[in-house]
Amino acid sequence: QVQLVESGGGSVQAGGSLSVSCAASRDPDVGACMAWFRKAPGKEREGVAAIHSDGSTTYADFAKGRFTISRDNVKNTLYLQMISLKPDDTAMYYCAAQGVLYRGSCPPSGFFPYWGQGTQVTVSS
Repeated sequence: QVQLVESGGGSVQAGGSLSVSCAASRDPDVGACMAWFRKAPGKEREGVAAIHSDGSTTYADFAKGRFTISRDNVKNTLYLQMISLKPDDTAMYYCAAQGVLYRGSCPPSGFFPYWGQGTQVTVSS
């Protein structure tokens, strides 16, 4: 069974930095595309960034220049580094993975079959 476990969330003041991680189980069902999503109270879930195992990345407009997605394919770990954080970045951050049979593009949107439990990021003004 695929397991995705996020860690590293926390509280930071506006302008600060934070990194979150997602450890994926070594499961053959985990595909090449992994992504970060976030959901704030009262708002729809939105994609933050996605990364393919070949290293290609896609970012939501709000994340460009401030967030960096990366992955360690040996450690099966996904990362999201965030700088210049704003109160609007406050949300639960989730990692997600495509299945191994998925062959489409890798944007931070659409259906992902595997999800972590989320890690809270809170940015105070």
